Amino acid sequence: MNEGSYYLPADKVSSEIIIKNSRFLSYCTHAATVEHARDFISEIKKNHPGAAHHVPAFVIGHGPSTISHCSDNGEPSGTAGKPTLVVLQGSALGDVVLVTVRYFGGIKLGTGGLVKAYTESAQEVLKLVRRAIKIPTHNILIEIPYTFLEPIRRLIPVHQGIIDDEEYSEIVVLSCTFPVDTYEDFAVGLTELSSGTIEPVIVSTNADSIFPVID
Repeated sequence: MNEGSYYLPADKVSSEIIIKNSRFLSYCTHAATVEHARDFISEIKKNHPGAAHHVPAFVIGHGPSTISHCSDNGEPSGTAGKPTLVVLQGSALGDVVLVTVRYFGGIKLGTGGLVKAYTESAQEVLKLVRRAIKIPTHNILIEIPYTFLEPIRRLIPVHQGIIDDEEYSEIVVLSCTFPVDTYEDFAVGLTELSSGTIEPVIVSTNADSIFPVID
């Protein structure tokens, strides 16, 4: 990872835990700006109008240059928003927003129980987050005879490419995304594999693409 870059969520994820009949549903996604984070929080509130609490936290940026926010949203002070934010800040993620929705189950948890519940709920949803980085990428198309399909499908991930779409007719058309830094090596490998009969076409280039980290 380049200096100054950082991990962020690749997509939206959700989880649910139940503690003493209370349901805790956590939602997490990427937010490039404070406005994006607030829009996501509003969306979750709209989707759960009957919930007792909608506890938000977000971290925009990373390292020393961050904007962070949290709210207890009616829970006792310090028992919900702050524990959620602490989990976020310890996740190594930036540009991230997390909202935990609580449906009260009729049994009070106490301040310690609330801190534990909101902490565990945030931790649970973060386990599901796929990491991504913001890098320049190429979107490409490749027209492939069926005889080359499986070798090329194996070649793509070798160079950190992702297959976004596949169309099948007389030939196969793959729509893929590659980091700019690895694309040339892929193109060389494709030329060698097909003896120069298959050439990828760059359709577009995105300077700030949210690209999943391939472990």
